[in-house]
Amino acid sequence: MISLKVALLQMLSYGVDQDANLRKGEEFCRRAAAQGADIALFPEMWNIGYSFFQRRKKGARAEWAARAVGAQDTFVQHFQELARTLDIAIALTYLEQWPAAPRNSVSLIDRHGDIRFTYAKVHTCDFDVERYLTDGDDFYVAELDTKSGPVKVGAMICYDREFPESARILMLKDAELILVPNACEMEANRTGQLRTRALENMLGVALANYAAPQEKGHSVAFDGIGFTKNGATRDTLLVEAGEAEGIYLAEFDLERLRQWRRRETWGNAFRKPRLYGLLTSLAVEEPFKRKEDRRNR
Repeated sequence: MISLKVALLQMLSYGVDQDANLRKGEEFCRRAAAQGADIALFPEMWNIGYSFFQRRKKGARAEWAARAVGAQDTFVQHFQELARTLDIAIALTYLEQWPAAPRNSVSLIDRHGDIRFTYAKVHTCDFDVERYLTDGDDFYVAELDTKSGPVKVGAMICYDREFPESARILMLKDAELILVPNACEMEANRTGQLRTRALENMLGVALANYAAPQEKGHSVAFDGIGFTKNGATRDTLLVEAGEAEGIYLAEFDLERLRQWRRRETWGNAFRKPRLYGLLTSLAVEEPFKRKEDRRNR
């Protein structure tokens, strides 16, 4: 068994107090490392807390932009140094400085303190305040050097998981594990989406959410291995948190997952992409037209 441990950091945010969020994030990362975690995963937009970002009062957009941070800021560099110190990878989330408007981003920091990629949320919630953000323009996968060995990791953020294309693109880019920072209620339907993404793409999925009362918790992870070698149905759930704050460890057996990917029928084994051209069409017909849609802009 090649055991890869992902720590789902289910926390309550201090909102605009970035120093307090930094200290709390460090505390949880230290606790995760002490429990043997290879990767620590933050909820969505940790530096200011997603609930602050949702403010709609006059001048709110200027407030958000003023609190955006970049790779050269203390907030990000602090966690790069912490990753080196703890010998642990950290998937750090924040409102990212960007020329036109901020982005909702996650940086994957390896255990040597290097940023392997920074992914910005592609499927921004354009029906809500996220229409004022710059949306991401690509999905990324990096081979992450962990204490348990190399693993190919990608990321998607919250609303991204509601589009099967997000996980499918990451699978096609060779992801074995998808990390999902989140900030919304994880009820049965959304949890079911993640179970399906893991199975259909033959990979692991790990999601970290805010604790109750901010977003009701239920951070969750699935390994995607749907059947045993003899064909018996297998539950892919590794861990599902309750509502309380805490560190929830999801342990992935990488060797078993890789064997599954080599022999079974999902993923990219029997797809027929020559028939999928309509998936890249920009046309939108009723009943799906929405005035907030930004895909053609």
